[in-house]
Amino acid sequence: MRPDDWYCTQDLTGFLAHAGGFLRSRPDLHTVALTVTESLRTSGLRAYGDEPPVFGVLEVGGQVRAAYFRTPPYRLNVTPLTPDEADSLAAHLIALGQQVPGVLAARDTAEAFSAAWRRQTGVRGTVTQRQRLYRLGNLTVPQPVPAGRARIAGKEDREQLACWYGEFIDAVGDHAARDAGAWADSRISYGGVTLWEGEDGTPLAMAGVTPVVAGQVRVAPVYTPAHLRGRGYAGAVTAQVSRAVLGSGVREVLLFTDLANQTSNSLYQRIGYRVVADFAAYDFRGNRGF
Repeated sequence: MRPDDWYCTQDLTGFLAHAGGFLRSRPDLHTVALTVTESLRTSGLRAYGDEPPVFGVLEVGGQVRAAYFRTPPYRLNVTPLTPDEADSLAAHLIALGQQVPGVLAARDTAEAFSAAWRRQTGVRGTVTQRQRLYRLGNLTVPQPVPAGRARIAGKEDREQLACWYGEFIDAVGDHAARDAGAWADSRISYGGVTLWEGEDGTPLAMAGVTPVVAGQVRVAPVYTPAHLRGRGYAGAVTAQVSRAVLGSGVREVLLFTDLANQTSNSLYQRIGYRVVADFAAYDFRGNRGF
């Protein structure tokens, strides 16, 4: 596998024309690439930051084998690779002088790329998060269902959504990919957040969904304020939003969890989510300008 088997572009339309069929061939494993590129297509190339995003494709013998993207200043995201492909990608990015602050990918791919990056730059990657991707099987509503009801968040909920999004990002120890207000506006525009509210109308928890792309939807984020946890609100709102997605005709309902959070992993399995694959995020520090 050669570094020049990869090509790099900032042309989203060209990238999707070239790699879109490949990405749609496995909408589960490629869910992040599908949803992020759809957001860039509909909201503009500055949806995640001031710097233009970068896209890449590995093509061998006329067939697309892999793809990557990065929305600066965030990590590289790449589809599953063999160790040889990971090594060639690292060499390709180094030759281009691309910034690579870290990588997020299926676990084996993330490990292979981190090892390749270390061999070629001397920089050791540090695991910052381990995630698990689930797909919904047979939906089961957790019992007992807490008092209250679900409703779609509207414009009147913008401040609440922005606040909770910020709290969610802090809770998972990540960096927000979008401004909280912009995130709330985007989700409200297509009914992308469901609230669980008490009998008095007080919002108690939320579950978001990404837009439908390639027949798949990802549930994200799910959040309950710390002082309201352990009362069944997250399970109730996740089950409700999952049911609504199924009712719309979508059959590929996905979500990610932090593997360190045993409570959420257990909850989603009780609802009916089944393991697809494990993912890992690595950060690269002191990376000599790459």
